[in-house]
Amino acid sequence: MEILALLRPLAALLCIGALAGVAHAQTAAPAPPSLAPALEQEVRQLALDATRQISASTSGASGIQRVEIVVGQLDPRLRLAPCERVQPYLPPGGRLWGKSRIGLRCVQGPTPWNVYLPISVKIYGTALVAAVPLSAGSTVGANDLTQAEVDLAEDNSAAVSDAGAAVGRILLRALNVGDGLRQAHLKQRQWFAAGDVVKLRAVGAGFVIAGEGQALTPGLEGQSARVRTESGRIVSGLPVGERTVELAL
Repeated sequence: MEILALLRPLAALLCIGALAGVAHAQTAAPAPPSLAPALEQEVRQLALDATRQISASTSGASGIQRVEIVVGQLDPRLRLAPCERVQPYLPPGGRLWGKSRIGLRCVQGPTPWNVYLPISVKIYGTALVAAVPLSAGSTVGANDLTQAEVDLAEDNSAAVSDAGAAVGRILLRALNVGDGLRQAHLKQRQWFAAGDVVKLRAVGAGFVIAGEGQALTPGLEGQSARVRTESGRIVSGLPVGERTVELAL
């Protein structure tokens, strides 16, 4: 008992010492390298300019209304040499859409270096969202959706803005109220089966060529279908409606 009584104060001291060591380690953790305000503004402007370039190709919404750029932090483990001029740039093949990154390279300094800075690009536009809770496997009704501002870059699948492209379709996943509707949430439509007689339509500048043929492959929405024409020629086109194929000229 006397030995135990002597050990208790020693154990308490050891615990206090261990906690103090942990607290010291936490306060000594390296802070992430910070960006100079001017450099951060360059990064924002570069991201904004690149976003404007893709706005014309953004589908599934009635246009971009506003863009929000959230600049992240560099890896706190980085130990970068002093640099007089840091140049931000877009990495090859990179796309500023949702979570992305901007390259930073030292172009004027004793030691060149190159790092990547995480950023988040939020692109807001008007599209369809769930007006009521919708379960997976349910058929979308006319009163199930409403227009609202959504982050178009939140998902790689295109946002849906045309109710006519959604009503009557089957949902592949459940949606809560306010969740944006994406193309990937809707079951693919089949406009015809292989072997069906289909209408062929070729649209050009000021003219339309129409004909018929036999489908050699199923007419799945968004996928090319092969058709044998009345003359025996095999063509490929995009299913666009009930037993209808549109040919590219």
